Amino acid sequence: MKKTGSVDDGNITLLAKGVELKGEIKVEGTVRIDGRLEGDVYTKGQVIVGEDGVVKGTIHADSLISSGRIKATVTATGKIQLLKTAILIGEVHCPMMLMEEGAKFQGVSDMEVTGWPEEAPRVPNNVRDMNAHRGKAIALIGREVDL
Repeated sequence: MKKTGSVDDGNITLLAKGVELKGEIKVEGTVRIDGRLEGDVYTKGQVIVGEDGVVKGTIHADSLISSGRIKATVTATGKIQLLKTAILIGEVHCPMMLMEEGAKFQGVSDMEVTGWPEEAPRVPNNVRDMNAHRGKAIALIGREVDL
């Protein structure tokens, strides 16, 4: 059931629907979970949790796409994507998180923000300050304005 391969070689480690596993999965490529995993996943590739998939434990991966249920600490070097049927409860560490309408997340997230900037970021030189170019208020005398 456990395969090891590089991230780009197309190998997929599959935990099929109806299969329950307690333990640890360590691979280099993609992991697809349609069954139940109570344990940890470590991969340099992608973790895909299908609609029937359930994960309780930790996930360390490049990216995660889920339409299933996860109760875990998730660390991704890339993005986490929760599809409309996904439920994620736990701790999330990633630079980018996308959620479709209907997806649910409860927990804490760390998206690598290290501090609050004291000043607003500077506008690039090719973008004009819109306030400086707003029209001036004018008054029309002797004429009614149609609204």
